[in-house]
Amino acid sequence: MLRATKFVSNMLLTVCIATGLLLAAGLATAQDAVADMSVEAELSKRVEAGRAVFENRRKGNCLSCHLVIGSELPGNAGPPLIGMQARWPDRKALKAQIYDPTIRNPDTIMPPYGLHRLLTAEELDVLVDYVLSL
Repeated sequence: MLRATKFVSNMLLTVCIATGLLLAAGLATAQDAVADMSVEAELSKRVEAGRAVFENRRKGNCLSCHLVIGSELPGNAGPPLIGMQARWPDRKALKAQIYDPTIRNPDTIMPPYGLHRLLTAEELDVLVDYVLSL
């Protein structure tokens, strides 16, 4: 959770700095700045919702197999979820992996969360947002 919060805080700081520079250069308006901040606030909400799915034993239960820095009692059957933006730069590819991991690895033990309707489409989307924040 701390890592996701830090990620969102860093993103908000980056947006604020970039917006300030654009405003100073006359390339953006205050309305653009407010729009950027509302987008970041929405992303923050989605990341937190994704974390809830990730940790929910009746939904994602991802901690039973994956290590996340700062988590308690993580599993070790799956790869650690560290540096996920670097490892999965294509959001659609990560979503497809969670939806049905058997496409890339027919022998995987990871459940196909989307294919077997273990997660709704919205839960899958926010879960991807959270995993990318790790």
